Amino acid sequence: MTASRLPGPPGILPGLPDALVDLNTDAGVELIQGQWRYHDAEVVDVEFRSVGEDLNPTGPPNQTYDIVPHAEVLDFDDSGWERIAATNLDGRRGTGKVCFNWYRINVTIPELVGNFDPTGSTVAFEVIVDDYAEVWVNGEMPRVVGQAGGTVVSGFNSPNRIILAREVRPGQRFQIAVFGINAPISASPENYVWLRTATLGFYTADRARTTWEATFEILRSDPALDAIVSPDAQLEKVAGDFEFTEGPVWVHAGYLLFSSPNTNTIYRWSPDGTVNVFRANSGYNGFDIGEYTQPGSNGLTLDQEGRLTICQHGNRRVIRVEPRGKLTVLADRYQGQRLNSPNDLVYKSDGSLYFTDPPFGLPKAFDDPRRGLPFSGVFRCYEGEVTLLTQELTGPKGLAFSPDEQYLYVGNRDPEKKVVMRYLVNPDGTLASGEVFCDMTGASGDDAVDGIKVDQEGNLYVCGPGGVWILSPGGQVLGMIQGPEIPHNLAWGDQDAQTLYMTAMTGIYRMRLKIPGVRP
Repeated sequence: MTASRLPGPPGILPGLPDALVDLNTDAGVELIQGQWRYHDAEVVDVEFRSVGEDLNPTGPPNQTYDIVPHAEVLDFDDSGWERIAATNLDGRRGTGKVCFNWYRINVTIPELVGNFDPTGSTVAFEVIVDDYAEVWVNGEMPRVVGQAGGTVVSGFNSPNRIILAREVRPGQRFQIAVFGINAPISASPENYVWLRTATLGFYTADRARTTWEATFEILRSDPALDAIVSPDAQLEKVAGDFEFTEGPVWVHAGYLLFSSPNTNTIYRWSPDGTVNVFRANSGYNGFDIGEYTQPGSNGLTLDQEGRLTICQHGNRRVIRVEPRGKLTVLADRYQGQRLNSPNDLVYKSDGSLYFTDPPFGLPKAFDDPRRGLPFSGVFRCYEGEVTLLTQELTGPKGLAFSPDEQYLYVGNRDPEKKVVMRYLVNPDGTLASGEVFCDMTGASGDDAVDGIKVDQEGNLYVCGPGGVWILSPGGQVLGMIQGPEIPHNLAWGDQDAQTLYMTAMTGIYRMRLKIPGVRP
């Protein structure tokens, strides 16, 4: 069983609910101790500031329009609004060819829904408004791209379906505000707004679960592994059915981003189990995209300001996403030649960026005629200058600094030389000659060395033949995590950075460990 069906927008919850409350009926509204209230939204003249140099509305003002009231806020007083019987929600309402309105209701989770005890269940709110709607819950409207039936406008008469909460309890309260819109606004008909349906669906914890136990084995080569991986540690699958997953990074706001290089997409996984499209066309938008196997993004990381930094295969560059969405190209050439296909990356504390550049993202890899650089390099980018650090590896991929940044570790994807290299970092950021830190060439399996992460005590976690290898700071193999799929990259996640997330072929997995990791 998997958490989602991708590519394409994932379903939020499977199948029929275990219990349903119809909020278009008096009995349903009475059960949740609610009362529908209605108010027209008026279009008013306001002053608007044009875009300034900071990309914020700080420029010269002009006259435009706004909507009043702003009834999306949690503590909004709607006591003076019109009360609507649940059976009259489909009444046509409006003030003109272009019109907007508000529906608000408070929901209290009941003790029973029929014979169903909702304690511990997941509850989903679904509404269909003719023509469009925004849905606000407790004063918030998550703006997430690609969510099936999400909270933002998703299409003409489309269901808006969102999860109110998981593990609900009787007596728990929610305030729901639905903003209705008649449309299409570009060719407004003589039309109205009405609420077609509104329901609460309840799903048992088992049916609405967001993680599944996965088959795994921990190979313990050294007793020191006990201080890292508990004997009762479990491997969980949190999402699946992707074509290929790579480049995970935990965002401080509390979610995981990861790449799907094959489908040219960056996805966002949230702890509530939802998987959304975070960025489409994440690595390439060229006319010849059909020639590529992996045109999309690969490695992802964050700089010290929390800005997302992306290795783009097809565009053959490393970019940074600024707070207002503008893209900054950090590196796309070396000595006038285009890079091959940047693969993975890591920031040093001084703000310099280190990345690997094998040709694996090109349609024909090493034999691709588009290739400009005759080698696979490890590069440093600092203050706009791209410096070649080493070209001795045939397929450099994952890389990570030791906690004190004294060493840089680089994995090599080469069936004939499956090694993790260790380089001493010079004071100027360049690398001294490297040494083989761990040689996995003789290990069974065709999988090469890929993503690398380190924990705060200097242990390494390496995606290598058979699974995740755990190495001591001295290079001793302590053990291996073997799951149902071969992992290709890693990220430290959750608030305490003690959960190791693994992008493994078609799935996303995680395991709680004893030592926090080093993360951006």
